[in-house]
Amino acid sequence: MDDLDRLESRLLKNPVFKAEYDALEPEYKLIEQLITARAERNMTQKQLAEKVGTKQSCIARLESGNYNPSFQFLQRVATALGKKLSVALV
Repeated sequence: MDDLDRLESRLLKNPVFKAEYDALEPEYKLIEQLITARAERNMTQKQLAEKVGTKQSCIARLESGNYNPSFQFLQRVATALGKKLSVALV
C-alpha cells in the first residue's frame, strides 16, 4: 500500500469526508467511462471535440471534472463516441 492509498484509507474513516467522497462517485464514474470510451476508439480530445462540434478545451474540462455539462452536451459526446447516454433514478 503506497502513501496515497494509506491517506485515502485514513480519510475515508471520517464520516463527513466519506459522505462528500461518495456524493462525487457518479460524476467520476461517468468521467471514467468517457475517457475509456475515447481511448478505446484511439481518439484524441481534439478529435472528439471536432466530432462533437466544440473545442478541445471543453473536452479537457469535461474529463477533468471542471465542467458542468448540459444533458444535451453529454448526449452529443456519447453519440460521437458511438454510445448512448443513460440516466437512472435509483
